[in-house]
Formats: sequence, structure tokens, C-alpha cells
Amino acid sequence: MLAKAAEDIFVTNKTTPDSTMQPKAADRRQTDRIPISRELRYRVLNKRSLEEAGDGKTINISSGGVLFTTQHILLPGRRLELSISWPAQLDNKTALKLVARGRVVRFEHGRAALEIQQYEFRTQNASGPLGLVN
Repeated sequence: MLAKAAEDIFVTNKTTPDSTMQPKAADRRQTDRIPISRELRYRVLNKRSLEEAGDGKTINISSGGVLFTTQHILLPGRRLELSISWPAQLDNKTALKLVARGRVVRFEHGRAALEIQQYEFRTQNASGPLGLVN
């Protein structure tokens, strides 16, 4: 059931442009983006003792990345862990979150693009909807 819920929304779609459509020269994405607005929390993965964290909202998502809003400047190359509230439920009763790790590939005008390198779905705990993973 969890796999089906994830598959319904978080699917890799490699597409080839229709011969009647002109592909965008600057758009090198290999997967379709889904416009979706979900609450998220993030933390910067580093070896320093000070933990940097923040929150925002997704703008769009694909199997290859996430575009989201943030109040902080996130420099390209920084590794992050995102925790995103997920609209589907496990067995129609247990709230889920998508936990994704990756690197920032772009930041401009309060929006960051993260290339997903690893992800998994987890149940949300009772202490809060988007508790970050330690």
C-alpha cells in the first residue's frame, strides 16, 4: 500500500518531446516535475557542531529533485536533508513524510533547487508532523 501511494505521486517519467513541440534549450531535466505545495523542514548536513535548519514549502517535485522556498541562503553544493509532509497516508490512516537527501544545485530569489540523491518514506511521529531525522 505504501509503495502504491508513493508510486502515484513520486514517479520517474523519462519523456521524449513530441515532434511538434520544441524542447527548451536550457531545460536539461530528465524527469517530469509535479507542481505541489507541501510544508517542509530541512537541515544542512555538515560536520560542524552548529546545526543549520529551516523550513519552507515545496514548489514542485520530481524523482530527481525538489524546488522549494526558504528564508535562508543555501549555497550550491551544500548537502541537505529535507523532510516533506506527504499527501498520501499509509493504509489510509498513518501520516507519511518524504525524507530526501541531496545537494543544492541552485539558489535564487528565496528558492532552492535540491538534486535528490537518496530518499525514503517514513511515518510521521506523534511529536510533530515534520520532525527531522537524527
